Amino acid sequence: MDWGTELWDQYDIIEKHTQSGLELVEKYVKFVKERTEIEQSYAKQLRNLSKKYNQKRSSKDEPDCRLSSYQSFLDILNEMNDYAGQRELIAENMIMNICIDLTKYLQELKQERKTYLLEAKKAQQSLESTYKQLDNSKKRFEREWREAERAAQYAEKTDQDINATKADVEKAKQQAHMRACVAEECKNDYAAHLQKYNKEQNQFYFNDMPIIFNKLQDLDERRIQKLGQGYILFSETEKHVMPIIGKCLEGITKAGTNVNEKNDTMVIIEQNKSGFERPGDLEFEDYSQGINRASSDSSLSTPKGPLDLLGKNKSKNFWLFKRSKLSPSTHTPFSTPPAPSPPNGAPSPKFGRDPLSYCLKEINKTVKPRISSFRTLRRSKFTPDRTMPTVTEDFSHLPPEQRRKRLQQKLEEISKELQKEADQSEALGKMKDVYEKNPQMGDPAILTTQISQTSQNIERLRGELNKYETWLSEAGVRGDTLRYRAHSVNNNGAHEVLSPDGAHSDESTPDASQAIYAEFDDDFEDEEPASPIGKCTAMYNFPGASEGTISMEEGEVLAVVEEDKGDGWTRVRRQNGDEGYIPTSYVTITLNK
Repeated sequence: MDWGTELWDQYDIIEKHTQSGLELVEKYVKFVKERTEIEQSYAKQLRNLSKKYNQKRSSKDEPDCRLSSYQSFLDILNEMNDYAGQRELIAENMIMNICIDLTKYLQELKQERKTYLLEAKKAQQSLESTYKQLDNSKKRFEREWREAERAAQYAEKTDQDINATKADVEKAKQQAHMRACVAEECKNDYAAHLQKYNKEQNQFYFNDMPIIFNKLQDLDERRIQKLGQGYILFSETEKHVMPIIGKCLEGITKAGTNVNEKNDTMVIIEQNKSGFERPGDLEFEDYSQGINRASSDSSLSTPKGPLDLLGKNKSKNFWLFKRSKLSPSTHTPFSTPPAPSPPNGAPSPKFGRDPLSYCLKEINKTVKPRISSFRTLRRSKFTPDRTMPTVTEDFSHLPPEQRRKRLQQKLEEISKELQKEADQSEALGKMKDVYEKNPQMGDPAILTTQISQTSQNIERLRGELNKYETWLSEAGVRGDTLRYRAHSVNNNGAHEVLSPDGAHSDESTPDASQAIYAEFDDDFEDEEPASPIGKCTAMYNFPGASEGTISMEEGEVLAVVEEDKGDGWTRVRRQNGDEGYIPTSYVTITLNK
């Protein structure tokens, strides 16, 4: 069934229907555009939200960055940012695949429909013109035929009139004959126009208009099919990014499962422990034994209790009153020095003559400095002209544990800068060689200043590195707690990799004078073999040619004795008892739960 056969007389209905169909396409395109605007606005708000709460700070400025809960929150913000990107992608694909495509197709349909309607109008105008000609010929034939009849009646009447002359009769007959001939011509003309109109009408209703209606039907069906495809794309566009959105949501779930309260607790302890010992008991000052009252003045500033101690010394300077035990130089002139020890050392409580006197002496040794320093802190806290402890370059103002960590961080930063300068020096050297061999590529003299500046930077960084190494060794760092990948720089700017024991690997030429940092405690060699904490599988071959390392082959399974401490090396053991270090990036590690 088609429109040309079934709707041959419904031209107005077909015209209205096709126009309504095109308007539906325009309405759908407008709907999709508004949907994309909502998606873009939603994505923008999500990005702004993620940016608002994702204030990127370095670990120095934000100590909480190492906490798993903090990292998981950052992961959630990153996943939400990726999720916003997928919403933007949905909007972009809808605009490209639906809005732009349908708008272009709609313009083509409008032009095609306009052409068909013009053809129909032209055919209809042609038929109407033929009908007008038919109607005119019909009216002329009718008029001439009536005139011919009147002329014939007049001739007959004249012929019967006895008073009419013969000339009048002949004239009337000639007039009647002439009118009859004109009427006959009009009759033939009318018949010809009628035949022509019937032919054109038949052509119009059975050929021309059905073809046009069928073309409009095909246009409308193509329009409906294209619109249906647009409906499908509306769904498929979002389905296409659903897997990625699912991964974003899975990432958020994973971030939640990665939260480890025990690990966060350990991080807090590691970041904030000072390394000092707890304060000893307060001294009992027995006035009945004739102790000089002047020596007990410090008791006036003794804290009232633990709550007073914690309540008034919550600041970062609280550790200073403890440090007085390690640094007697921090005592004020008003503090009472600790009681001197006996020449032969303090007697054991087991063999002491007077247990009470022994306890008093021991308490006097440990408590006095703390009390005096605490009084100093109390005085400095309320004295306006007192300032906070000066921040020193060697971080001596920090507690021992925090000082060691900051020195280690500083060494790592300097090592990275040194490696960067070494790479730059090596690149400049290669570029200079190329310029010398091919002068047309550039003048090697222009690189002299940069090479000189890089060499100066390397020497400066070496000096800083040695300085911080000295401070770190003074801080009492054991070799087994500080193992990291260090780099040495030769005169040509090339860098070499050190093994965990300070020996050069097979990638470099051994030169102990250029080692940046390779200090370890040899006592660990005499310790009992540690129990494995996991196992690892080698992904690549490693020769293990340098001292302290162990060779391995791809696929070999080794026991993990000690985890990577951040230096890129892991301590492992074979089944035969051989131990050594291997690059962490060369293996896949599975730790015991």
